[in-house]
Amino acid sequence: MRFRRSRGNYSHRRYRLRAGLASAAAAALVLTGCGGSEAEGRDEIVVAIVSNPQMQDAITLQDEFKAQYPDIDVSFVSLPENEARAKITASVATQGGEFDVVMISNYETPMWAENGWITNLQEYADSTEGYDPDDFVPTIREALSYEGDLYSVPFYGESSFLVYRQDLFDDAGLTMPETPTWEDIRGFAEALNDPENNMSGVCLRGLAGWGEVMAPLDTMINTYGGRWFDEDWNARLDEPVVEEAVTDYVDLVQNYGQAGAATSGYGDCLTLYSQGNTAMWYDATAMVSAIEDPASSLVVGKSGYAPAPVKETESAGWLYSWSLAIPTTSNSKDAAWDFVSWMTDKEYIRLVGEEIGWERVPPGSRLSTYEIPEYAEVAEAYAEPTLDAMAGASQENSMVRGVPYTGLQFVGIPEFQDLGTRVAQQISAAIAGQQTVQEALEQSQGYAETVAESYQDGAG
Repeated sequence: MRFRRSRGNYSHRRYRLRAGLASAAAAALVLTGCGGSEAEGRDEIVVAIVSNPQMQDAITLQDEFKAQYPDIDVSFVSLPENEARAKITASVATQGGEFDVVMISNYETPMWAENGWITNLQEYADSTEGYDPDDFVPTIREALSYEGDLYSVPFYGESSFLVYRQDLFDDAGLTMPETPTWEDIRGFAEALNDPENNMSGVCLRGLAGWGEVMAPLDTMINTYGGRWFDEDWNARLDEPVVEEAVTDYVDLVQNYGQAGAATSGYGDCLTLYSQGNTAMWYDATAMVSAIEDPASSLVVGKSGYAPAPVKETESAGWLYSWSLAIPTTSNSKDAAWDFVSWMTDKEYIRLVGEEIGWERVPPGSRLSTYEIPEYAEVAEAYAEPTLDAMAGASQENSMVRGVPYTGLQFVGIPEFQDLGTRVAQQISAAIAGQQTVQEALEQSQGYAETVAESYQDGAG
């Protein structure tokens, strides 16, 4: 089977940027094992994944994979989100060849495909019996494609929404609006905040990282009318609407949020909500696999689900997918695809449901998932909100003014991994009370202006 390699046609400026990023990340790279090796006719592949609950489930089901593919040995490198991003980026960008399968997202996929770093998976997907790539949620499939071909395939897809304790709302005589505003959320958080009884009014990410605090905060900035850059690539993080959005976010989490908010990421809020220690949580729709799981959650069946809070727009969610890709450096691409297709196939969805629980099924990747009767029953409260959030996540619905980049909770340019992280550090420091929001945004504006210069001269 022959595969077309995508063109690496970035400008020289971007090449220098990528080389610098890769060198810096590689300096801190510590890997376990090396990928693509064969021993006595066996394939040995190394899989780098993010240690979210759904990915951990895949590790526990490896006996099932082994039964189907006895000649493939799989080793995992499983790390928290920020660490996984750094290691995977370093390995792939330097063409190190340590990994045969990597977990990335719709941020990396099109850029890495254009640069020739990851394998075109379209022919693999089309030629694998029963795999049915047309079953992927359309917005997710498009986000993981380059020039019409899939370069990574979704393990799960997500937008964002608000989960809240319906029982606490009922006891307090509160009613969640059909489309809540951020002003509504502040009022509810104030009413339900009860730190003496270990209950925060809301949980919001504060951990530094472009994929941590910036994910929910970016959607808030969008719906307030803010943006990272205008259509002429002028940095706009110093605009009043951006300061208003960030101030409201910081004030909300400082006054009514969880303790230690500045170091709280997705996993921390997941634990707090699941254990009954917060009344509301705005975050990824994929949360449902854990908070509705009787084996790990104390609040099963007690939640309501509402769209992402808004201010000036119709909607405010994001669109994201944790997906699997095969670096072009892998020497075991066929074996890697066997693993990738196993973990993203319809049958894997059923396997998780039958072996672990239907609540744990990876959501938002395949349309057929929502047609499985057992899943439809357990997902009655959140299936429709999940699909609605994913379908409505667009710049047209979620942003006030035009921008020159793709992305809702990220800016779809190579520099954003560094830029987003630097800005996130400033925001996290403001949440911790180490500086004011104005000071954080002044510094952030400077970072953004430096990036903007290379696009304003026509190189972007």
